[in-house]
Amino acid sequence: QVQLQESGGGSVQSGGSLRLSCAASGITYSSYSMAWFRQAPGKEREWVAAIDSTGSTSYADSVKGRFTISQDNAENTLYLQMNSLKPEDTAMYYCAADYWFEEVVRGQGDYWGQGTQVTVSS
Repeated sequence: QVQLQESGGGSVQSGGSLRLSCAASGITYSSYSMAWFRQAPGKEREWVAAIDSTGSTSYADSVKGRFTISQDNAENTLYLQMNSLKPEDTAMYYCAADYWFEEVVRGQGDYWGQGTQVTVSS
């Protein structure tokens, strides 16, 4: 059974940092493209960052320079380091996986986690 499980969310003040994790079972991260998405109440799901099977990363303009996506293949874990957090970053954050980079970036990943809540206060 393929499972993705996010963790590391919480409540922080503006300017603070959080490190989200996404642990996988049933798949090997090194063979997949991975991505982080977020969804705030009343808003559409938004792509945040992605990393392909070669380790190449990409980011939404809203988080460039503040967020860093990475993965530890030995631990089969995906990370999202979030610095200089803003209230606008408040959302449920999800990780997703797909063999195809373009598919996961488009939100069509084959596998999704249940999400972890990030709340940033002003």
